[in-house]
Amino acid sequence: MRYWTIICLVLLSSACTHNNWRTASREPAGIASLPNDDSRAIVEFYAADAFSWRGWFAVHPWLAIKEEKATEYSVYEVTGWQVRQGLSAIRQYQTLTPDRYWYGSKPVLLLSIKGDKAAKLIPKIQAAIALYPWVNEYSIFPGPNSNTFIAWIGLQIPELELELPLTAIGSGYANKALATR
Repeated sequence: MRYWTIICLVLLSSACTHNNWRTASREPAGIASLPNDDSRAIVEFYAADAFSWRGWFAVHPWLAIKEEKATEYSVYEVTGWQVRQGLSAIRQYQTLTPDRYWYGSKPVLLLSIKGDKAAKLIPKIQAAIALYPWVNEYSIFPGPNSNTFIAWIGLQIPELELELPLTAIGSGYANKALATR
Protein backbone atom coordinates (compact mmCIF):
# COMPACT_ATOMS: atom_id res chain seq x y z
CA MET A 1 0.00 0.00 0.00
CA ARG A 2 2.81 2.42 0.86
CA TYR A 3 4.37 1.79 -2.56
CA TRP A 4 1.18 2.94 -4.35
CA THR A 5 0.87 5.99 -2.13
CA ILE A 6 4.39 7.07 -3.07
CA ILE A 7 3.72 6.42 -6.77
CA CYS A 8 0.51 8.48 -6.61
CA LEU A 9 2.24 11.36 -4.83
CA VAL A 10 5.05 11.41 -7.39
CA LEU A 11 2.59 11.36 -10.29
CA LEU A 12 0.43 14.08 -8.77
CA SER A 13 3.34 16.36 -8.01
CA SER A 14 4.87 15.88 -11.46
CA ALA A 15 1.52 16.66 -13.10
CA CYS A 16 1.56 20.20 -11.68
CA THR A 17 3.02 21.90 -14.73
CA HIS A 18 2.56 25.45 -13.48
CA ASN A 19 4.54 25.39 -10.27
CA ASN A 20 5.87 28.95 -10.47
CA TRP A 21 3.24 31.64 -10.92
CA ARG A 22 5.94 34.21 -11.65
CA THR A 23 7.01 32.46 -14.85
CA ALA A 24 3.68 30.93 -15.95
CA SER A 25 2.33 32.25 -19.24
CA ARG A 26 0.04 35.29 -19.24
CA GLU A 27 0.12 35.64 -23.03
CA PRO A 28 -3.07 36.37 -25.01
CA ALA A 29 -4.83 33.24 -26.25
CA GLY A 30 -6.01 34.84 -29.50
CA ILE A 31 -9.71 34.49 -28.68
CA ALA A 32 -10.73 38.12 -28.13
CA SER A 33 -11.09 40.73 -30.84
CA LEU A 34 -8.58 43.55 -30.61
CA PRO A 35 -10.41 46.79 -29.75
CA ASN A 36 -9.17 48.53 -32.91
CA ASP A 37 -10.46 45.64 -35.05
CA ASP A 38 -14.02 45.67 -33.66
CA SER A 39 -15.67 48.94 -32.65
CA ARG A 40 -18.83 47.24 -31.31
CA ALA A 41 -19.64 46.91 -27.63
CA ILE A 42 -18.46 43.52 -26.35
CA VAL A 43 -19.23 41.45 -23.24
CA GLU A 44 -17.24 38.24 -22.78
CA PHE A 45 -16.90 35.73 -19.99
CA TYR A 46 -13.81 33.51 -19.82
CA ALA A 47 -12.62 30.65 -17.62
CA ALA A 48 -9.32 28.81 -17.33
CA ASP A 49 -8.12 26.00 -15.13
CA ALA A 50 -7.18 27.32 -11.70
CA PHE A 51 -3.49 27.63 -10.89
CA SER A 52 -1.41 24.53 -10.04
CA TRP A 53 -3.12 21.38 -8.73
CA ARG A 54 -6.39 23.27 -8.20
CA GLY A 55 -6.84 23.22 -11.98
CA TRP A 56 -7.62 19.50 -11.83
CA PHE A 57 -10.85 20.37 -10.03
CA ALA A 58 -11.72 24.01 -10.58
CA VAL A 59 -11.67 26.97 -12.94
CA HIS A 60 -11.03 30.66 -12.48
CA PRO A 61 -13.50 32.84 -14.44
CA TRP A 62 -13.44 36.51 -15.36
CA LEU A 63 -15.48 39.05 -17.28
CA ALA A 64 -14.37 41.48 -20.00
CA ILE A 65 -16.38 44.51 -21.12
CA LYS A 66 -15.60 46.80 -24.03
CA GLU A 67 -17.93 49.70 -24.60
CA GLU A 68 -18.68 50.75 -28.18
CA LYS A 69 -15.63 52.39 -29.79
CA ALA A 70 -13.56 51.86 -26.63
CA THR A 71 -9.82 51.35 -27.12
CA GLU A 72 -9.47 48.85 -24.26
CA TYR A 73 -11.43 46.21 -22.38
CA SER A 74 -12.28 46.50 -18.70
CA VAL A 75 -11.63 43.14 -17.03
CA TYR A 76 -13.23 42.15 -13.73
CA GLU A 77 -12.29 39.16 -11.59
CA VAL A 78 -12.18 38.13 -7.95
CA THR A 79 -8.94 37.04 -6.29
CA GLY A 80 -8.22 36.01 -2.74
CA TRP A 81 -4.80 37.60 -2.42
CA GLN A 82 -6.34 41.06 -2.66
CA VAL A 83 -8.60 40.37 0.33
CA ARG A 84 -5.62 39.12 2.35
CA GLN A 85 -4.01 42.51 1.67
CA GLY A 86 -7.09 44.36 2.93
CA LEU A 87 -8.29 45.29 -0.56
CA SER A 88 -11.52 44.57 -2.42
CA ALA A 89 -11.88 41.03 -3.73
CA ILE A 90 -12.84 42.53 -7.10
CA ARG A 91 -9.86 43.27 -9.28
CA GLN A 92 -10.48 45.58 -12.25
CA TYR A 93 -7.97 46.54 -14.91
CA GLN A 94 -7.78 47.82 -18.49
CA THR A 95 -6.20 45.76 -21.28
CA LEU A 96 -6.15 45.19 -25.03
CA THR A 97 -6.18 41.42 -24.46
CA PRO A 98 -8.76 40.13 -21.97
CA ASP A 99 -8.17 36.52 -23.07
CA ARG A 100 -4.77 36.07 -21.42
CA TYR A 101 -3.69 32.70 -20.09
CA TRP A 102 -4.48 32.32 -16.40
CA TYR A 103 -1.01 31.54 -15.04
CA GLY A 104 -0.27 28.94 -17.69
CA SER A 105 -3.81 27.73 -18.41
CA LYS A 106 -5.44 28.59 -21.70
CA PRO A 107 -8.85 30.23 -21.25
CA VAL A 108 -12.07 29.16 -22.90
CA LEU A 109 -14.77 31.57 -23.96
CA LEU A 110 -17.93 30.89 -21.93
CA LEU A 111 -20.09 33.61 -23.45
CA SER A 112 -19.67 36.37 -26.02
CA ILE A 113 -22.21 39.10 -26.75
CA LYS A 114 -21.45 41.86 -29.23
CA GLY A 115 -23.18 44.92 -30.63
CA ASP A 116 -26.42 46.51 -29.44
CA LYS A 117 -27.29 43.70 -27.02
CA ALA A 118 -23.87 44.05 -25.33
CA ALA A 119 -24.26 47.84 -25.17
CA LYS A 120 -27.60 47.41 -23.35
CA LEU A 121 -26.19 44.82 -20.95
CA ILE A 122 -23.03 46.72 -19.92
CA PRO A 123 -24.78 49.15 -17.50
CA LYS A 124 -26.64 46.23 -15.90
CA ILE A 125 -23.38 44.30 -15.49
CA GLN A 126 -21.65 47.31 -13.97
CA ALA A 127 -24.56 47.75 -11.54
CA ALA A 128 -24.36 44.05 -10.56
CA ILE A 129 -20.61 44.37 -9.98
CA ALA A 130 -21.21 47.40 -7.73
CA LEU A 131 -23.74 45.40 -5.68
CA TYR A 132 -21.60 42.28 -5.23
CA PRO A 133 -22.21 41.45 -1.54
CA TRP A 134 -18.94 39.64 -0.76
CA VAL A 135 -16.50 42.33 -1.84
CA ASN A 136 -14.42 41.89 1.35
CA GLU A 137 -14.57 38.08 1.55
CA TYR A 138 -12.88 35.18 -0.18
CA SER A 139 -12.86 31.45 0.48
CA ILE A 140 -11.75 28.76 -1.95
CA PHE A 141 -14.52 26.45 -0.72
CA PRO A 142 -17.47 26.76 -0.47
CA GLY A 143 -17.18 30.41 -1.49
CA PRO A 144 -17.42 33.28 -1.99
CA ASN A 145 -14.71 33.14 -4.65
CA SER A 146 -14.14 33.99 -8.32
CA ASN A 147 -16.86 31.57 -9.42
CA THR A 148 -19.30 33.09 -6.92
CA PHE A 149 -18.64 36.52 -8.44
CA ILE A 150 -19.42 35.43 -12.00
CA ALA A 151 -22.44 33.39 -10.84
CA TRP A 152 -23.71 36.49 -8.96
CA ILE A 153 -23.61 38.52 -12.16
CA GLY A 154 -25.47 35.76 -14.01
CA LEU A 155 -28.15 35.65 -11.31
CA GLN A 156 -28.62 39.42 -11.37
CA ILE A 157 -28.93 39.50 -15.17
CA PRO A 158 -30.83 36.39 -16.31
CA GLU A 159 -30.91 37.59 -19.94
CA LEU A 160 -27.19 36.82 -20.11
CA GLU A 161 -28.13 33.13 -20.04
CA LEU A 162 -24.70 32.52 -18.54
CA GLU A 163 -23.80 28.91 -17.90
CA LEU A 164 -20.75 28.07 -15.82
CA PRO A 165 -18.95 24.73 -16.11
CA LEU A 166 -19.33 22.06 -13.43
CA THR A 167 -15.80 22.89 -12.31
CA ALA A 168 -16.91 26.40 -11.29
CA ILE A 169 -16.59 25.42 -7.64
CA GLY A 170 -18.20 28.08 -5.47
CA SER A 171 -20.72 29.20 -8.09
CA GLY A 172 -23.54 27.67 -6.03
CA TYR A 173 -22.60 29.84 -3.06
CA ALA A 174 -24.40 32.81 -4.64
CA ASN A 175 -27.65 30.82 -4.95
CA LYS A 176 -27.43 29.49 -1.41
CA ALA A 177 -26.58 32.86 0.13
CA LEU A 178 -29.37 34.64 -1.72
CA ALA A 179 -31.88 31.99 -0.67
CA THR A 180 -31.13 32.62 3.01
CA ARG A 181 -31.62 36.40 2.80
